[in-house]
Amino acid sequence: MSHNYDTMNKTPTTFNITKFISQEAYGGIILIIATVVALVWANSGFYESYHHLWHEVKVGFSWGDFDMTASLHHWINDGLMALFFFTVGLEIKREIMGGELSTMKKASMPIAAAVGGMVFPALFYIAIVMENPQFLNGWGIPMATDIAFALGLLALLGKKVNVNLKIFLTALAIADDLGAVMVIAIFYTDTINFSELLIAAFFLAVLLIANFAGMRKTVFYALIGFVGVWIAFVFSGVHATIAGVLIAFTIPARARISEKEYIDKLSGYLEKFGKENPSNSPLLTKKQAHLLSDIEKLNKEAHTPLQRIEHTMHPVTAYFILPVFALSNAGVHIEGSIVEMLLHPVAIGIIAGLVLGKFIGISLLSRLMVGLKISVLPEGVSWKQIYGVAFLAGIGFTMSIFISELAFKEDEYKQIAKVGIMAASLISAIIGMVWLSRSSSSD
Repeated sequence: MSHNYDTMNKTPTTFNITKFISQEAYGGIILIIATVVALVWANSGFYESYHHLWHEVKVGFSWGDFDMTASLHHWINDGLMALFFFTVGLEIKREIMGGELSTMKKASMPIAAAVGGMVFPALFYIAIVMENPQFLNGWGIPMATDIAFALGLLALLGKKVNVNLKIFLTALAIADDLGAVMVIAIFYTDTINFSELLIAAFFLAVLLIANFAGMRKTVFYALIGFVGVWIAFVFSGVHATIAGVLIAFTIPARARISEKEYIDKLSGYLEKFGKENPSNSPLLTKKQAHLLSDIEKLNKEAHTPLQRIEHTMHPVTAYFILPVFALSNAGVHIEGSIVEMLLHPVAIGIIAGLVLGKFIGISLLSRLMVGLKISVLPEGVSWKQIYGVAFLAGIGFTMSIFISELAFKEDEYKQIAKVGIMAASLISAIIGMVWLSRSSSSD
């Protein structure tokens, strides 16, 4: 539903994004705590328990030839992260339909910045590992931005940071997520079972038809999405998290009633509620209770399923899924010299890509879009602040670790990649925070 009025001096889009940013910021703090716990746990005397819990404990069920048993680590990366990517898909659809990616003027700068922030890191990585072809498959690792971590740190600067800068970072990261999804789907899929993909396509078609037919039951989309689409992707060879994004795109984004109809009916209910004689007790009258029930039903009809589900999923992903992912994936057990690991071509490529590639790519493409007058700087935001955000975008963490699990089969290279990711994310965080703190004070 479109709105032509302000709420609390903010447009509804800004208000929603501000709430989203707040959730991501708090989630980022929990993510940091989970990461520290994982690192300490994996490098303490309890490492065996860490490895046993995530990699050796099997969970699931089997029925004849149908086997769905796997380690907790596998369930988290293929199951819980599919829910995370589902939420990402909802965000992308919302932003395209009525948010910061809905018009060319709004979308051009963050999309261009995201493209630059993906291409340049990949080029930096490839240039550094070129002489070692066995490491080339890791080129996608430094392309990702961890929105929760980045916004979590940005929140620490409080009112020093213009809300429009946070919105720019959010839009950039969402566009970056879309790019990362495409990279995983196209480049990090080994063997494809096309019959399973046809099954997934059939159930996706069922969901799309249900959407156009006006089906709004969340349970229907959940059941068809899980039983039909997600399970088919699990056996297809294409990473199951892609199913989450595709299912999200089928969720209805239309309200059942128009804005005018909502306002007229709500005004009528409120008028009747106000005219009803109050009871002489703390309880409502029977008619008032019925009117409130009618208002609740009306609110549901005015709310889109997409926004309702997204509102429900955000706390789940920010406060549970991503911290659990970090707890099970960030526990790098460091054996030998950490300096040697940091000087490995894979680690150097990742650090160069995330720290330098992200900064150069985002800054250069943003400058280009504004210079060509295709885009304009967000109101109240300076170029110094854009550069600071470009550094913060070098915090790859969650998505980078996820891609590293797909890029390398050898545990040794996975460990080296994770060390490089953490080092790069730490360097980017420090530079970005110091830069933004100083630029915000001087502006």
